[in-house]
Amino acid sequence: MKIDTDYIKLDSFLKAVNLVGSGGEAKTLIAEGMVLVNGAQEMRRGRKLRPGDRVEAAGQSFVVE
Repeated sequence: MKIDTDYIKLDSFLKAVNLVGSGGEAKTLIAEGMVLVNGAQEMRRGRKLRPGDRVEAAGQSFVVE
């Protein structure tokens, strides 16, 4: 997914790629350890993602551009 800013927060990214329908769903998915950023489990929903970062969740993989 392409972003127009320097970074996007993890919870906002999950909503933008339609993996979750709300911030609450994103919070739950992240809190349950179901999200990987660059291959490592990420527990911070405010994690700043920058171009080149890879996000994996729910059997899908996305790259921030």
